[in-house]
Amino acid sequence: MIFNNKTVIITGGSEGVGAAAARMFAEAGANLMLVARNKKNLEAIAEELRDKTQVEIFAMDVSDADACVDVFKKAHFEFGRVDVLVNNAGYHKRGNVDAVEAGDLGKIIDVNLKAPIMLSRIALPYLREAGGGAIINVGSLAGRTSVPGSAAYAASKAGLRSFTYSLGFELAEENIKLAVVSPGPIDTGFIMADLDSTSDLTMSQPLSTADEVAQVILDLCGNGKREQSMPPFSGFLTMMSYLFPGLGPLLRPSLERKGARVKARIKAERKRQKVAENQS
Repeated sequence: MIFNNKTVIITGGSEGVGAAAARMFAEAGANLMLVARNKKNLEAIAEELRDKTQVEIFAMDVSDADACVDVFKKAHFEFGRVDVLVNNAGYHKRGNVDAVEAGDLGKIIDVNLKAPIMLSRIALPYLREAGGGAIINVGSLAGRTSVPGSAAYAASKAGLRSFTYSLGFELAEENIKLAVVSPGPIDTGFIMADLDSTSDLTMSQPLSTADEVAQVILDLCGNGKREQSMPPFSGFLTMMSYLFPGLGPLLRPSLERKGARVKARIKAERKRQKVAENQS
């Protein structure tokens, strides 16, 4: 797709999927407003992309309602319009519910669900002024099935998925596209830096790359899909698990064994790489 002279706001835009999406939107000609908490990381990706397009940054916590208003004001002031919102910022504290602090459980909901709802509401007048646009939410396969050790995270992503569909129906008569990408595990620090705490069930599914997810985000801005699960077969498994609730418990033991083998293989590879680096 071509995004020349269009403005895209990306939360969680300093690394991982957000940074990958920023690079792809920049190649497609979009002006960028990149949002994240870490200003230093934002400045680094902005500097990388400024030879391709106009980039502004806004360091903020997406759960801050006033900051959510301000980022749209700044984007409109700098670029004159807002065409696409990518709700990508995410937070996860892994562990069974009784092992996670209540404040962390609340933060999962604030960042993964409350913030996208607020930002989407704030975006609507700007998208209408631009003549239409898109809101793309980054969900998860966890929002389509139960994931032990990630109850609040799964709930936040299930809520985000439901919000996407519901708001999409509300805006059915307008030129505003609502869509959600629901990936399984992604090969970024969000999971790979906390591999021991990541459930074996999660790691039973094939890893996607940040670039693969970013490409789907761009595609969803213009295609007719409301949701894209990644990989497709994993999406099929999650669909079957909620259509037939008894299927999940039957499949889980074998999937968890597979995930444990995957984690062991990744750890072994990391160990080999570390040895090779120390010897070089």
